[in-house]
Amino acid sequence: MTDTSDTAKTGTGGGRRRLPGELTHAQLIDRIVRVDHAGEFGAQRIYEGQLAVLGKRPSAKTIRHMKEQEDRHLAAFEALIRQRRVRPTILHPIWHVAGFALGAGTALMGEKAAMACTIAVEEVIDDHYRRQHDALGEDEAELKATIEEFRAEEAEHAHIGREHGGEETVGYPVLRAAIRAGSRAAIWLSERF
Repeated sequence: MTDTSDTAKTGTGGGRRRLPGELTHAQLIDRIVRVDHAGEFGAQRIYEGQLAVLGKRPSAKTIRHMKEQEDRHLAAFEALIRQRRVRPTILHPIWHVAGFALGAGTALMGEKAAMACTIAVEEVIDDHYRRQHDALGEDEAELKATIEEFRAEEAEHAHIGREHGGEETVGYPVLRAAIRAGSRAAIWLSERF
C-alpha cells in the first residue's frame, strides 16, 4: 500500500512522493532546529574558550561582540527547541567540552589563530545556513528569516576574523582545513543524533 498522506511528502515538494531516505517536512524541521541549536551552543563555547585565554588581550572586545551575537542565536534556537518540541542532540555534553577546547586551544596559539578558527567555523556555518534556507518552503517564512539573519552575522564573524589577521596564522591552510572538517562532522552528527 502506498502512503499518499502529507507526511509522505516533503515540505517543498508540493505533492511529489518522497524518495527512500528523503526526510518528511517534520523531520527536516526537527533536523534543522536540532543541528542549529547544537551549532550555536558550540559557537558560544568556542568564544568562551577564546575569552578564557585572551580575556585581557586587545582582541577580547571583538570576541565578546561575536559571543554576544552567538548568545542571542542560541537563545532563539532554545526557544524553537521548546516551541517545536524538538529533541536536542544527545552529543550536547561532547560539544560543551569540544567547543571550549577548540576555542581555548586556538587562542593559546595566539590571537591570529583564534581568528583563523573563527574564519573556518563561520565559513562552514555560512554554507550550512544557506543550504537550510534554500531547503525550506514558504510555509516556514519565520524560520527562514531567522536563519538568514543569523547567516549574515556568521558571515560578519568570518569577515572580522580576516580583518584581524586570521589568514596570517602560521599553518593557516592546515588549521583551516582541520577546523572546517571538524565543523562539517559536528553538523552531520548533530543532525542525526
